[in-house]
Amino acid sequence: MVDRTDGYVTDIDYTYGYYPEFNPVRMRLALLNAGFAIPEVSTACELGFGQGLSINIHAAASGTHWYGTDFNAAHASFARQLAAASGADIDLYDDTFEAFAGRADLPPFDLIGLHGVWSWISDRNRTVIVDFIRRKLKPGGVLYVGYNTLPGRAAFAPVRHLLAEHVNRGEAGSRGIVERIDDAIAFSDRLLATKPDYARDNPAILDRFEVLKKSDRHYLAHEYFNRDWVPMHFATMGRWLEPAMVSYACSADFADHIDALKLTEAQRDLLAEIGDPVFRQTARDFILSQTFRQDYWIRDARTLSEPERTEALRRARVIATTDRPELPFKLRAALALNKAGPGMAAYDAILELLADRKTRTLGEIEQAVRHKGISLTQVAEAVTLIASCNHIAAAQDETVTARARARTDKFNAHAIQSAHVGDDIDQLASPVTGGGIHVVRSQQLFLSALRRGYREPEEWAREAARILPAGPDAADLREQACAFAADTLPTLRALQVV
Repeated sequence: MVDRTDGYVTDIDYTYGYYPEFNPVRMRLALLNAGFAIPEVSTACELGFGQGLSINIHAAASGTHWYGTDFNAAHASFARQLAAASGADIDLYDDTFEAFAGRADLPPFDLIGLHGVWSWISDRNRTVIVDFIRRKLKPGGVLYVGYNTLPGRAAFAPVRHLLAEHVNRGEAGSRGIVERIDDAIAFSDRLLATKPDYARDNPAILDRFEVLKKSDRHYLAHEYFNRDWVPMHFATMGRWLEPAMVSYACSADFADHIDALKLTEAQRDLLAEIGDPVFRQTARDFILSQTFRQDYWIRDARTLSEPERTEALRRARVIATTDRPELPFKLRAALALNKAGPGMAAYDAILELLADRKTRTLGEIEQAVRHKGISLTQVAEAVTLIASCNHIAAAQDETVTARARARTDKFNAHAIQSAHVGDDIDQLASPVTGGGIHVVRSQQLFLSALRRGYREPEEWAREAARILPAGPDAADLREQACAFAADTLPTLRALQVV
């Protein structure tokens, strides 16, 4: 059997994922868009932080004191190395949830979050977490939960059961988890090839299984091979959280804030008839066959008056995070087809304005595009949609940015040096956004060369080629380095990543 902690896979490390939904700066934009008062996040907690990339970036890039636990000791060790490198204000533990929840030295929190782990733990641990939230989340505080959802996961549950039973069968012996996962996938592949009635009745499963076959085995081990794997209806999650005294606020996924992106006019009209917010989300999940939810919940939520929301929106700050911010073609087509929202004129005007990589408030954007007949409400909707494409991000106050810069510089120096030996860390910290910015290994090696005094892209490419395994040839690397110098590097400088 696999070495487990309360049924959780611990004999293989999790992936080095980064989850921006924990970022308090980003969270404020989502809650403000939904019309809720925004807490000042001075203390925050991540439960089950994995390799600790998210918690470390958010601690380094903000003024928030973070706490967290992950009972995989190897994860906690790696996370502590990151924290030591940046000097971030962070307390990391390798306690079980029960031991962590029982600690007497934890403060009350403005934000508590967990991503994924809710679906992979036992009911006993869920009960511990709910009680922890009840005791430790401040009035007005926010809970973030990302979890596997029904009905979208329902059809896949028998495949997951088949895989897990194959891995854990008695004859599996003492072989490593990766080898047993490979065997389970191979067996299931052969079984599906026999065209069982299950596959006939659920044809979409075949495509999903093809994706699973190509997935990182570290991810699969933690996603599908724990003893517990419980996708959950939204209403069921709501009942679980009732003792914690939190109420649903909004999705942490910006795309969910723009109904025109995913719903037809008839679907939007039907949902608009539903007064109960819980049942509205239940019906929406049914329409979309939702597989994963990312939600914010609030203790003692306060809804802003329209004047309060308007003023708060005008103060909100955003900045471009890509060199050429523009909406993907499919998104433009969807908006045109639905004929909903502020229209492409608003999106194009805002994208053009932000292309200079300067931080602006929504009020400043409103003033700049007012002559085109674009209102603040339309600005806010357009900004939310553009943020859903990761082309712009919420920005924090300049004084907070200035205080965080020394820590993010140290974190980024450590991450860039790590790129010499591997590609585990693909995020660098921005003190402007308070969060992570995706920077691939080759680009980090270009930055490493720049830090060592090499000024020309050709030199960056040459230095990167010495380190990278067989891959891009010299001409490709030179082309990448030139494009990085022209487009990406100015953006990283605007974000104060470098």
